[in-house]
Amino acid sequence: MKTALHNLSTQLTGDLFFDESNPKHQTIRLAYATDASVYQEIPLAVAIPANEQDLVSLIHFASQHQTTLIPRTAGTSLAGQVVGKGIVVDVSKKFNQILEVNPEEKWVRVQPGVIRDDLNAYLKSFGLQFGPETSTASRAMVGGMIGNNSSGLHSIVWGDTRQNLISAEVLLNDGSKVSFSSVSESEYFQKLTAKNREGDIYRKINSIISDKKNQDIITSGYPKKNITRRNTGYALDELIDMEKPFNFCRLLAGSEGTLGIVTEAKLQLMDLPDPEIGLLCVHFSDMISCMEGNIVALRHHPEASELVDKYIMDFTVGHPTYQYNRFFIEGDPQALLIIEFRAKTQDEILLKAEALKAELIVNQLGYAYPLITGKQQTDLVWDVRKAGLGLIRNLPGDSQPVNLIEDCAVSPNDLPAYVAEIQQLLNEENVHASYYAHAGAGELHIEPFVNLKTTEGRKTFRSILEKTTDLVVKYNGSLSGEHGDGRLRGEFIGKVLGEQVYALLQEVKDIFDPNGVFNANKIVNTPPMDTSLRYDTVRDGKDISTYFDFTKQESILRLAEKCSGSGDCRKTEITGGTMCPSFMATRDEKDTTRARANMLRQFLTNSTKKNRFDHEEIKEVMDLCLSCKGCKTECPSSVDVAKMKAEFLQHYYDAHGSSFRSKLIANFTFSQKMGSFVAPLYNTLAQSRFFGNIIKQTIGFAKERSLPLVTWTTLQRFVNQQRPIQSNRKVYLFCDEFTNYNDSEIGITTYKLLTALGYQVEIPKHVESGRTYLSKGFVKKAKQIAEKNVALLENLITDDTPLIGIEPSAILTFRDEYLDLVPQEKKEAAHRIAKNALMIDEFFVREMKAGHIHQEQFSNERRQIKLHGHCYQKAFHLVDFTKRMLSFPSNYEVEVIPSGCCGMAGSFGFEKEHYEVSMKVAELVLLPEVRKTDLKTLIAAAGTSCRHQIKDGVGRESYHPVEILYTALLSK
Repeated sequence: MKTALHNLSTQLTGDLFFDESNPKHQTIRLAYATDASVYQEIPLAVAIPANEQDLVSLIHFASQHQTTLIPRTAGTSLAGQVVGKGIVVDVSKKFNQILEVNPEEKWVRVQPGVIRDDLNAYLKSFGLQFGPETSTASRAMVGGMIGNNSSGLHSIVWGDTRQNLISAEVLLNDGSKVSFSSVSESEYFQKLTAKNREGDIYRKINSIISDKKNQDIITSGYPKKNITRRNTGYALDELIDMEKPFNFCRLLAGSEGTLGIVTEAKLQLMDLPDPEIGLLCVHFSDMISCMEGNIVALRHHPEASELVDKYIMDFTVGHPTYQYNRFFIEGDPQALLIIEFRAKTQDEILLKAEALKAELIVNQLGYAYPLITGKQQTDLVWDVRKAGLGLIRNLPGDSQPVNLIEDCAVSPNDLPAYVAEIQQLLNEENVHASYYAHAGAGELHIEPFVNLKTTEGRKTFRSILEKTTDLVVKYNGSLSGEHGDGRLRGEFIGKVLGEQVYALLQEVKDIFDPNGVFNANKIVNTPPMDTSLRYDTVRDGKDISTYFDFTKQESILRLAEKCSGSGDCRKTEITGGTMCPSFMATRDEKDTTRARANMLRQFLTNSTKKNRFDHEEIKEVMDLCLSCKGCKTECPSSVDVAKMKAEFLQHYYDAHGSSFRSKLIANFTFSQKMGSFVAPLYNTLAQSRFFGNIIKQTIGFAKERSLPLVTWTTLQRFVNQQRPIQSNRKVYLFCDEFTNYNDSEIGITTYKLLTALGYQVEIPKHVESGRTYLSKGFVKKAKQIAEKNVALLENLITDDTPLIGIEPSAILTFRDEYLDLVPQEKKEAAHRIAKNALMIDEFFVREMKAGHIHQEQFSNERRQIKLHGHCYQKAFHLVDFTKRMLSFPSNYEVEVIPSGCCGMAGSFGFEKEHYEVSMKVAELVLLPEVRKTDLKTLIAAAGTSCRHQIKDGVGRESYHPVEILYTALLSK
């Protein structure tokens, strides 16, 4: 097979990864071994097709070699749809074009790799949108949405994908291409007489659906008609509905890539919803009364009625991002309904909300009813609901939420009774669960907490689903509402729909795909649902020795296991955010946070080496991680890959040693200190084209990069020469290594600004921050530095005498890595320092609020400023402090550039093998925004790397916010 795969790779324009002896190939195969489900199987190969001919070649290969093709887009499926031993065919990278929009007829033609939210961003200028909206819409792609018949938050009004799929171009199992769309009666009969593969399919399907006996068993077997979330098996009930024109797209939607490969889809669009939005957030003391409240809410025709339970709400407490989204929660509710109303005016919203609130109160349902309005605030509320899947992965221990019965749907009127029986079932199994999501559509995502690492847990896993299917049958509900059957629920379709219907489903599969070319063993003929799970080995990771303290996360393995696979790290620059810059640039799955966490999990669990980190596959997958820290806060499960990368590198060095370049970069402070003693000579050599290129070539830096320069008068030297003012407002200035040697003018300006504002400024005795060591994975050395700085500063830094920082990556080390580097006896001191280690921006805003700094002290000259936030500022939610500081002068207007990472990331952008990716990251948002900014507008960036990237990329100076603010100071 290896020879055959090699030959196939030479025929494809795209890429094929199959060679297990090649670390890159094996890395990619391992990265595609999972999705967002509990399953894991290493695929035979991974194909990244470049065009339609590649897909045809893959189809012929699979048919000839008795293997199966597993179509994949974002890989966020929850039932194992894209996990298997065949060839994964990832169309997300190359099949991502919006082909045509018809605003008058309200449709769009797209390829399957187009992301739902990115599509709607494009359609916004036409006043249109594609309705179905999964919680993963920032990365979910049209191909996957068709495969699962996705619906989402607003499905009770906007519908599901099946309802909005007009036509599709599909490759069949012989490689032929067909177009499925609505056909008239005469066109239908023409199809029946066609002498080709398409005609053969029409004839055989017609023989099924035209049979009166089959129609009767389909009608009686499928869920009751008022259940809109109905995605169990193939949609034969849709095909026998004679009130609608015949369209194979209705069968294609929800078929999970088992019938053919979609190359293009024509989607129905809708007008943008009314501009005004209001969310009535109804608080309940118990889940059953919440479900009763949902029935009342639906009588008022909301756009959505979504459930959030106590588990999700509790996991927002202290979360780096979602702690700021809790503003609407009153008291300690057990359940909360988020009920959305839309209207043209706020008055209409208020009327609708008040009418619902009044009826709820009459029925004694709920205890608090805050109404949240305005897009910014309502987005924060919806973000909590959408993050539910990831947030509950913060549950400690090996009993974790599992996707199992999360997709079962019943009539909303049956929800109170159904939920009561589910609660009784789970109590009997001695299992807790989280309940959330689509109450308005009768589909709750109920996720039991099960330990799949144990035999007993796996038995419970099966038992819960078996017993729940009894309830689904009792309420004539749907086994799958929107997440699909996959390999999880396929085993029970016959029980729910009836064995006769199941036999028809098998026949449908055989008609379309007799040789199992497309995603075999999904929906029908599935393996047992409790096989090929992620966790076949019992291991908690506490025996893995680490340099960082992972006690808070239980172990480094548990931190990696927290990745749910939901793919938040696959969003693009169009959606925005920082995570994950390398994926945004390359669009390769191996460059996602998810892939990195999964790779660590697999090797830390299964490696037989003494040093479990000693694997080239981990090194491969970590290579393009920029350590931006975006994952620590933007990932709902807070999977901090930057921390795990540094830990990995130290263990890898323990096994293999480190390179000259890595050591040189880690010891950056020493080289810059030496350079500062001979600054004119150092800078001349660095700026010389001849000598500069020799230096770069020797080190392994990109020739396109300019080298950092040093200053003769360091910040420390300058401050030592000053006579400090005496003031009862004293601050300690952290003299970081970058500011001290490379950007001393910025440090000097900071000193001048603070003293001019009446503060006594001292540089306490301390050493470098350790950032350069951390960035290159020298954690042992960084640990020594952290311990030394904490020892030096623990008796100085207090609420009244804070530690003020200039360079984000340096000062924020106190609030991040130091807390996990110092020994237990120094934890309290480290936390005390962290609490009072502030960026200059934070300190300024604090003093501004306290009335110690006044607007009259600054110029009222008009200034326009564009601000780029450093990644660490974004990770700690500090960019707003910078904006408020820069906006303090009365006529200073600040616009935050909606950029993620700048792409420089310390030494990353200097390294020749990373230069191209570095620039791709910068070109996503930052550099284009800077280029289109007029020269009168100032560009602000707190990070030294960010300013360097802007200078190299655009040839334009940018300024630290302190420099801009100091120029506005009237009395210097």
